[in-house]
Amino acid sequence: MPSHNVGILGATGAVGQKFIRLLENHPWFTISKLGASQRSAGKKYTNAVHWIEKTELPRQAADIEVSECIPDHFQDVDFVFSGLDSSVAGDIEQQFAEAGIPVISNAKNYRMHDQVPLLVPEVNPDHAKLIKKQSFTDDGSGWIVTNPNCVSVPLSMSLKPLAAAFGIESVIVTSMQSVSGAGYPGVSSLDIIGNVVPHIGGEEPKVQTESTKVLGNLADDIIDFNDFTIQATAVRVPTIEGHLLSVAVKLNNTPSSIQKAEQAFTEWDNPISDLDLPSSPDNPIRLYQKERYPQPRLHADREGGMQTAVGRLREGTVMDLGYVTMAHNTIRGAAGGAILNAELLVAKEYIK
Repeated sequence: MPSHNVGILGATGAVGQKFIRLLENHPWFTISKLGASQRSAGKKYTNAVHWIEKTELPRQAADIEVSECIPDHFQDVDFVFSGLDSSVAGDIEQQFAEAGIPVISNAKNYRMHDQVPLLVPEVNPDHAKLIKKQSFTDDGSGWIVTNPNCVSVPLSMSLKPLAAAFGIESVIVTSMQSVSGAGYPGVSSLDIIGNVVPHIGGEEPKVQTESTKVLGNLADDIIDFNDFTIQATAVRVPTIEGHLLSVAVKLNNTPSSIQKAEQAFTEWDNPISDLDLPSSPDNPIRLYQKERYPQPRLHADREGGMQTAVGRLREGTVMDLGYVTMAHNTIRGAAGGAILNAELLVAKEYIK
């Protein structure tokens, strides 16, 4: 696969740093431009960033001079990843798309746009066709693709096999979200140490809508959202990485046994398994049988942080099924998910 030159917008932030770490030695993508705020522009990246990743700052990125997030500064890239904060992402991402530079975004701003795919490659790869309907440029060279938020990714991943096998009527989900989901410096230590905070601003509405778009059907060049309802509760817990979800599901067709529900997960067919994408896990969904699994500390990093774990699958008393699911929030639910989106779009020739 030919190498592609990529830029990163919001490169000094927590998500931007994760992009840089995950792209080190990537076989398809080479970082050639880094964008950040005006106060960082003109500095070498190593002098502009407060590096918080567990690994050393990659030499590939350390000496790159940071630019402002202006399309004219990124004319030599094939596309950009956006780790921008939502407070600025909307206008900047639109400017890049209008300048003919594809944007693969982690920000929330365009997730619900009618013509913007909200992609989880193992769940809805066909939604990428919406790119052809975007009108940022006359020739279609500039477009935007987004990934869902860090809870909607494991939720939609875990619901996909059940939706395919039985259909879904309604979902109740409580997300126990790690502190890294709040960015850096994140939640005050006095709020979270030895404590649980039962509210995360703006999180529940995203969870209640995004998965129904991801699990919707592409019809007549629009997404027909799946019509099941979601009731969400978002809670901040004192773990570092990995969001754990407690899920209860009412199905359209109740499985005759818990073994049939297990088969839905174990026999689910990954639609992108034949593409050999570098970031694609061998087992995107793993069903654990041990009743104490999955756990963020033990399982968030499995398969490079790209695997969605499911466990405690059981018959329900109010709903049909209950289970827990978990994914690494800053990898699978953020930068890693966006990189996998880019790999899919290269393989499908949306990115030349």
